[in-house]
Amino acid sequence: MAQRQNFATKPMANSKAIVGGADCKYRFTVLTDGLLRYEYADDSVFEDRASTFAINRALPVPKFRIVESSTDLEIITDKFHLRYDKTRFSARGFSVQCRGNITSWHSMWRYGDQSNGLGGTARTLDEANGRIPVGPGVISRQGLVSLDDSGTMLFTEDGWVSGRKPGERVDGYIFAYGHDYRGAISAFYAVSGKQPLLPRWALGNWWSRYYKYTADEYLALMDRFKDEKIPLSVGVLDMDWHLVDDEQVKKSGSSGWTGWTWERKLFPDPKAFLNELHERDLKVTLNLHPADGVYSYEEEYEAMAEAIGKDKKDGDPIAFDIVDKKFNDAYFDILLRRREEEGVDFWWVDWQQGQHSRIPGVDPLWMLNHFHFLDNLRDGTRPLTFSRYAGPGSHRYPIGFSGDTVVSWESLDFQPEFTATSSNIGYAWWSHDIGGHFMGYRDDELAARWVQLGVFSPILRLHSSNNPWNSKEPWKFTQESRSAMNEALRLRNRLIPYVYSMNVKSAKDGQPLIEPMYYNYPEKDGAYRAPNQFFFGSQLIVAPMTTPRDRVTQRARARAWLPPSRCVDIFSGVVYDGDCEKWLYRRLEDYAVLAHEGAIIPLDAAEAPGNGGKNPETLEVKVIVGADGAFEMYEDNGHGNGVEDVDWAVTPITFDQSRGILSLGPVSSDASFLPPKRSWTITFPAFTAAEHVHISAKGEVKTTDSGTTVTLDALPISSQVTIDLGRNPQLAVTDSAKHIFRVVDDAQMEFEPKKLIWSVVTSDAPLGVKVSQLATMDLDPRLLGAIMEFLCADSRPAVAKEGAVKEEGGVKDEAEVKESTGGYINLKLPMV
Repeated sequence: MAQRQNFATKPMANSKAIVGGADCKYRFTVLTDGLLRYEYADDSVFEDRASTFAINRALPVPKFRIVESSTDLEIITDKFHLRYDKTRFSARGFSVQCRGNITSWHSMWRYGDQSNGLGGTARTLDEANGRIPVGPGVISRQGLVSLDDSGTMLFTEDGWVSGRKPGERVDGYIFAYGHDYRGAISAFYAVSGKQPLLPRWALGNWWSRYYKYTADEYLALMDRFKDEKIPLSVGVLDMDWHLVDDEQVKKSGSSGWTGWTWERKLFPDPKAFLNELHERDLKVTLNLHPADGVYSYEEEYEAMAEAIGKDKKDGDPIAFDIVDKKFNDAYFDILLRRREEEGVDFWWVDWQQGQHSRIPGVDPLWMLNHFHFLDNLRDGTRPLTFSRYAGPGSHRYPIGFSGDTVVSWESLDFQPEFTATSSNIGYAWWSHDIGGHFMGYRDDELAARWVQLGVFSPILRLHSSNNPWNSKEPWKFTQESRSAMNEALRLRNRLIPYVYSMNVKSAKDGQPLIEPMYYNYPEKDGAYRAPNQFFFGSQLIVAPMTTPRDRVTQRARARAWLPPSRCVDIFSGVVYDGDCEKWLYRRLEDYAVLAHEGAIIPLDAAEAPGNGGKNPETLEVKVIVGADGAFEMYEDNGHGNGVEDVDWAVTPITFDQSRGILSLGPVSSDASFLPPKRSWTITFPAFTAAEHVHISAKGEVKTTDSGTTVTLDALPISSQVTIDLGRNPQLAVTDSAKHIFRVVDDAQMEFEPKKLIWSVVTSDAPLGVKVSQLATMDLDPRLLGAIMEFLCADSRPAVAKEGAVKEEGGVKDEAEVKESTGGYINLKLPMV
């Protein structure tokens, strides 16, 4: 129990931050200049214990001032202005105004307002078939939002839990950060605790299926994935690992959903089976539905009964009672520990039985999440659990299981937005059922698109039901979908150097892996009109394909808003103007992933990495020229519970735009766990002016019409390498005709109109004339849209020679064109 009591909290706020309290019925705590706690209690007894949301109120006292009379109170900071009439809280007498000219009307919060702001997340997506309501986040376009903490569970000084005091009590928090969304999230983490550091292996591909596997079948399946060159990191066993249909279960009256004893008919030697999975560089988690307690047929029944002092002679079931200290200890130290000693790495807690326990106000899901995570801290391991969201503060217990979704396009279409807005309540590590769980229908395009989204999700876990026709092995799909799924699953593991570094940044700096577009651009309306689009880490923008392709273009499309400055499709090399909205069209094998100028993205250079997500032997780095860039790639040996306990090996990668110099390394600190030498491949998408590239080490330079690749021989990781591209390198102007040709070629339509389209596209007419001509050809709207994407992607004049652009009357240098056009030429066109 000792490690499960080791939960550090600092719930007592500095007395200088408190207004009221004592003999008053109200108490306000100014936690930051944009975060206010408000309380009301008829008996003037206020709560100073940690809650599930607020575990640290001992923050530096911000600057604020008080204006007070016998009947009124005002508290003023740089970010908010509170007005209160010193009576029972009401909409008339208690309000908070967000300062900073956010809006003239809606930036006023009054007590009782229930706005969810820009939204947060939900407890589960169980049986969801598309959009569902979500709870509140801590950011709002109106500038402030309230979070009610009145009914949550509390933590006691001895590491246990408690409900709230009886009586009429209000305990809430106002986040008044205006459009400083990152500031609001930072304040959230300051009060509620940081995001933990995930183990590296958790970021690879997971296999999961509700299916009655035998040990041999499961191992053969893992070997088939290896033969297919599809890397995995985690093997998940759903509930059939334990006794379900055994005669003992049926006679007991148990539903069979809860179980603790291996089904030996399927797994005759569990320890050997788990060892085989570990030999394949896989971690293992088992599913738990703990609600039915422990029946007498379970192997641990007698030990459990003895531990909690229950008479076992009649063989009565032991009720699941996670709020009982004796049961809690026995649950972890007997029921679970014996399976862990056999080789189970962590648990999938599949709690679906509601929010009530024997202690009023204590949700069993909170108990399970909290104590599972703390229990997994033992022996210096990096803790992990896998369970549903229980409410604000749940980010402290990753990873989240979002539940059993319906297999449908509607489910897929909602998932990116759901994941992105979850960051608004600090919840950044969802694991969805990639491909959907049950019901729905077979659609191979849908399956492939869902796996592609999984690549750019916090966790990629393939999952499906026990329906014999519903499974997610890529080789069970059509060749087109199979190929797309294979490439996506390999790409996910190749991205681990990037994703793991973002994981470190999340734990250190409180920056969620996935963020809505409005985090960086709160004043841009377009950032709010593309809810499915998101930042994947600091360097990538993803516009998921979540609707079926159309018959004519054979492409799906995603509505996107491109932020200011140019960005590049990291796969095709297409350059896009910024600060505009457009439709992006993609074939099934393609996906819309963009990187801004100055972006640096490290990847595992292996085409098909091995299992386990290990530190790579070779590396690829994608670099987008056009602006300064910097990235720190984090690696470690897997030891240490959190960021403060880890001996990091950090590889700095920087790009100086004005000088055109990329610097790699050297690795800092102890790196004995890394290979002594590494080879590097540096790709510069859309950079083709590479005649004068200089490398400070032995290597090779190759240029194609989509970019430049520099391959470096194996180098000591302690060395630094520079690549000189020449001063102020620029992205090549996109050859729109090349990409449009493929669109027209793929189009399912008559041949003769294709000639007319091509004659317009390749003519010397100004862009506006081309657009006008195409618009009058009565083309299929999707086809016209796909053509327009590339025709209007890059508004810079076409290249006349390397480093220059065409202009009537001569050649103008790229830098001059940038200056004369404000960076690029904006052509305002309707979306098609």
